[in-house]
Amino acid sequence: MPTLFPLPENHSKRFLLHNEVHARASVILELPVRASHLALMVNPEEKKQDFAHLLTLCERFGITPPTPDANHFMATFGDFQLLWEQHSEFVTYTFFVNLNTSQPFAEPALKKAPVDWMAKLPGQLMVASHAEIIPANQLNNLDEISALFSGNALVGAEVSGGAASAYTDFRIHADGFSHFLIINKHLKKAQAGRLIQRLFEIEVYRVMALLAFPIARQLTPVLIKSDQQLRTITAAMAEEDSDDSRLLDELTRLAAEIENHISSNDYRFGAASAYYNLVVRRIQDLREVRIQGLQTFSEFMNRRLEPAIGTCQSTIKRFMRLSERISNAGELLRTRVDISIERQNQALLKSMNTHAKMQLKLQSTVEGLSIIAITSYVVGLIGSIAQAMKSAGWQINPSIAVGVSIPVVLVVVALGVRRIHKVIQKIDD
Repeated sequence: MPTLFPLPENHSKRFLLHNEVHARASVILELPVRASHLALMVNPEEKKQDFAHLLTLCERFGITPPTPDANHFMATFGDFQLLWEQHSEFVTYTFFVNLNTSQPFAEPALKKAPVDWMAKLPGQLMVASHAEIIPANQLNNLDEISALFSGNALVGAEVSGGAASAYTDFRIHADGFSHFLIINKHLKKAQAGRLIQRLFEIEVYRVMALLAFPIARQLTPVLIKSDQQLRTITAAMAEEDSDDSRLLDELTRLAAEIENHISSNDYRFGAASAYYNLVVRRIQDLREVRIQGLQTFSEFMNRRLEPAIGTCQSTIKRFMRLSERISNAGELLRTRVDISIERQNQALLKSMNTHAKMQLKLQSTVEGLSIIAITSYVVGLIGSIAQAMKSAGWQINPSIAVGVSIPVVLVVVALGVRRIHKVIQKIDD
């Protein structure tokens, strides 16, 4: 009996994460075997429909269905075994039948599945493949094997440490399926299941990786045109009489277009690299040994798939570099526009300063005239008062009174105006 220790509370996802490595167990196959594989692209809504469609098959055969959160399920349905897997962008169905006939691919495993149920599978078909594992004594030479692939150039190698040899031509045949032939030398049951899964995954991930290639080809003219536009803008920036505001508007529009292309296609290009890496890893898992006269799986992919993936990676890198160049040109142009605006502001401030000085001089002139006018008015009043006092019998000379009052009044008025200026300045401060 195991000893139980007082441990802290389990993390809510401890067992889920621990069991994740066992979520997709290897398929145990009875040999010889035939298999058919379907990969269907699905959107989120079609994923729900796909799961519901799987449940109808389980109900039809009386099979315990998978749990709602399952993304992997395997069971035996009458005459065939079904492996269902749900991925981020696609779902796969693999049908296995323990059947061997004299003619490979004559009776595919898919024939055992219900036709009416197959016709209602949601999603769009991306990959359809048949595979067979046959005994080593069933075919004698490469000519017989080549005849099964319509005489097409074969790709093949000894795999699984020499336990089998695998062949294909990576073509879609008249039945709408690609074909994989595995000749069993001394494969074990689990080994056979892993080998078939790897071959099917190579085919699926190869096609999924190539989804980005048509996009890369479509974007190449856009990339060339955008690069020319950037060169035109930067050439115009070098001219002395360039309209920086107009160039900045054009550069901003170009930057928006490039960023839109990057954001719209970044996921697809990133997925292409991820799928390609999976293809490389699955081929490495085959542990290939060359068969004289045939291309190995790795050689075929290096010559046919790697250039396409290289084009995709080059396209997104060119877009990223173009975005950086546009950003650098934009910073330079904005700096020029800022300097131009600063110069305009300096000129405006200088003009305002000159205007203020002129206003100050004019104000000083007006203030001087105001002091003289006030003094003249006050002195006139004093003269009138002195004249009235003389008429009243006072011994006073109006002219002398006016003459004496002029400097006194002038000083008093000047001091009064200065006092008023100080009061106003204090209020402003």
